[in-house]
Amino acid sequence: MRKIRFREALREAMSEEMRLDPTVFLMGEEVAEYDGAYKVSQGMMAEFTEKRVFDTPISELGFTGIGVGAAMNGLKPIVEFMTWNFALLAFDQIINGSAKMLSMSAGEFGSPIVFRGPQGSAGQLGAQHSQMLTNMLASVPGLKVISPSTPYDAKGLLKSAIRDMDPVIFMESEMMYSDMGEVPEEEYLIPIGKADIKREGKDVTIVSYNKMMKLALKAAEELEKEGISAEVLDLRTIRPLDIAAIVTSVKKTNRLVIVDESWPFCSIASEITFEVQRNAFDYLDAPIRRVCSTDTSMPYAPNLVEAYLPSVAKVVEAVKSVSYK
Repeated sequence: MRKIRFREALREAMSEEMRLDPTVFLMGEEVAEYDGAYKVSQGMMAEFTEKRVFDTPISELGFTGIGVGAAMNGLKPIVEFMTWNFALLAFDQIINGSAKMLSMSAGEFGSPIVFRGPQGSAGQLGAQHSQMLTNMLASVPGLKVISPSTPYDAKGLLKSAIRDMDPVIFMESEMMYSDMGEVPEEEYLIPIGKADIKREGKDVTIVSYNKMMKLALKAAEELEKEGISAEVLDLRTIRPLDIAAIVTSVKKTNRLVIVDESWPFCSIASEITFEVQRNAFDYLDAPIRRVCSTDTSMPYAPNLVEAYLPSVAKVVEAVKSVSYK
């Protein structure tokens, strides 16, 4: 099977859906003339013209509102944020507009729209450009939230997101755009709301998503050398959350470690912990452990960035603690 980069998988997903459906279009900062800030949309304006791939002013609140209005009127926008950190200004349109539109209009107006872009740490970018906002948006009824970790998942889930009739939050990472992975040439879709076991194991379950999956898988390799077999589960979709897949794995391994780049308080890891204790408490042989970012703003100094973020060593330590080793 061919291998392509994460950014190419996203581009293929958008381009294929735009060829199939003339109501789909892409808008955002630098998506057209510059071919995308991260070259995700490279060549798309040349194929689809500036009428369907176009640049916006540096005004997230404004162009997000245009996208929401377009979705209400029968189009299917893809709104790209250069970073989700900038999208904080657009939360009013996303949360008070798009997420609530169907219920507030008694089903008269839908909001088939995809909001996508990178988030989280990406080196020395400081406190205002390194935030994980997944948990904030996943707490909002009416939104679906997706955060893939591989090119294969990214393409299949983005195609499903574009076809979905609800607003979808699609969260990527600057650190993954160059990642290579196997992606079929033929069309495929991945259903929203289904987690995926990336590595089978029997002693402990490690649950993660987005680029933290890299840490989880590397930690599993290190643990295998010490005789601990870790099952690694990729959430892929944060809302709706595949609780059944998590519980099934925990019932097999009896231990759970959650790797989540979010801040620990009110995190995705917190929600998973609650759901597992509610649905599989009697199967747990050890307390659930979380490996999250430190509960403070992202620092700038490299040594402090390292201390702030989850790491392979931190995951290995957490797994050993629940394995009593």
